[in-house]
Amino acid sequence: MSQKDPCQKQACAIQKCLQANKYIESRCEDVIRAMRKCCEVHTGGNSVCCSGFAKEHEPKDTKT
Repeated sequence: MSQKDPCQKQACAIQKCLQANKYIESRCEDVIRAMRKCCEVHTGGNSVCCSGFAKEHEPKDTKT
């Protein structure tokens, strides 16, 4: 049996909130913030749900 994704609860809360608020992200900032916090804790590929959030935190190449 596979292990449950540690941030699945937060991911589902985002979907529920967005659906209830006609996909207006600003109305779901609290649940999105909770998802980011969960993803920060579970970095390193432990959460499939965090794959999109992890990309936000990747360092960008800077040319000097």
